[in-house]
Amino acid sequence: MQLAFAPELKAFRAEAADWLNDQLAGPFKAIRGQTNQVDNVEERRAWEAALGEARWSVIGWPEEWGGRNASIAQQIIFAEEYARAKGPPRAGHLGVELLGPTLIAMGSEDQKARFLPDIAHGRAIWCQGYSEPGAGSDLANVKTRARLEGDRYIIDGQKIWTSMGTIADWCFVVARTTPGSVGNKGLSFLMVPMDQPGVDPRPIRQMTGEAEFAEVFFDGAEALAIDRIGEEGDGWKVAMALLGFERGVSTLAQQMHFKNELDDIIAAAKANGKANDPLTRQKIATAHAGLKIMRYNALRMLSGGENNPELSGAAYTYKLYWSRWHVALGELAMEVLGQQGETGSNEDRFDSLTNMYLMSRSDTIYAGTDQIQRNIISERALNMPREPRG
Repeated sequence: MQLAFAPELKAFRAEAADWLNDQLAGPFKAIRGQTNQVDNVEERRAWEAALGEARWSVIGWPEEWGGRNASIAQQIIFAEEYARAKGPPRAGHLGVELLGPTLIAMGSEDQKARFLPDIAHGRAIWCQGYSEPGAGSDLANVKTRARLEGDRYIIDGQKIWTSMGTIADWCFVVARTTPGSVGNKGLSFLMVPMDQPGVDPRPIRQMTGEAEFAEVFFDGAEALAIDRIGEEGDGWKVAMALLGFERGVSTLAQQMHFKNELDDIIAAAKANGKANDPLTRQKIATAHAGLKIMRYNALRMLSGGENNPELSGAAYTYKLYWSRWHVALGELAMEVLGQQGETGSNEDRFDSLTNMYLMSRSDTIYAGTDQIQRNIISERALNMPREPRG
């Protein structure tokens, strides 16, 4: 694919950049550059609503659901400008980037009408009920149960590492609905309201001092049968399709955030003299080259078609590559900062680069460990036979 954008897209880029900078230098100045996902909740909700009102929230969606029917190129441009303007992490990310596209592709017309407008206009924040204490990378090992009683499911179980679990309005949950089933059989994909008896989200304090994650306990919680996506027992198929959207256009915004972090490291190296060290300059150059490779790989991945849940070979490698690169970037940040990176301030426990280093330690674990990613690449991308157990 061509790596340059068509000239006629310059006007679109300027429009996006102007709106973002006006908003983030004006009414939403307080959350510009914010990295924590659960701070300033009301202002973050207002930001989601402002994006929806201006039809910037879900630009790749069809116009009838609040989008602009934007092309892949336009979506990439907006993602880049959002990160360049230092927009905060989207509180509505899981609804906008994952559940929404899944509903558009696999949901009923009734589900689309009831759920998509609230996602597009920032009225509903979603969290993801996949991981469990005994089912992280091995998602097929979920133990959370749901039994159908009349027109609703009764849910019992526990989810963990639930991003924004303490502030979300809804959770999409993979639960076992067929008693005695094992593995990826007998699972269903349910949309569950968080504000109800029987749902207990408890924050998990991270080493950075923040609490973006939660463990969520379900004790007789309810989900309407009409809020199941797909047929009963098809939950694995829906869950895997949803994960396909995780490697979509948002990857370009992620890379722009990485570039901002690399720029901060370079600025710190210039300020404290580390930029004069040839080894440090070599590591910075290596990080820069790796970021370029990541960008080209993402563009190659996205060239396979718009919002296609079927993963390409390039997509299978993406998570493994960026997680290893980001860990190395965190280590470089600490080398450049030296003692400064090990001390906090009165206002914050650590500065942003130290927080980035600490958070990067989890990059090779969440969303599939490195070991699981390599298995997926070998089995699904390279079609290598699975090694028999025992």
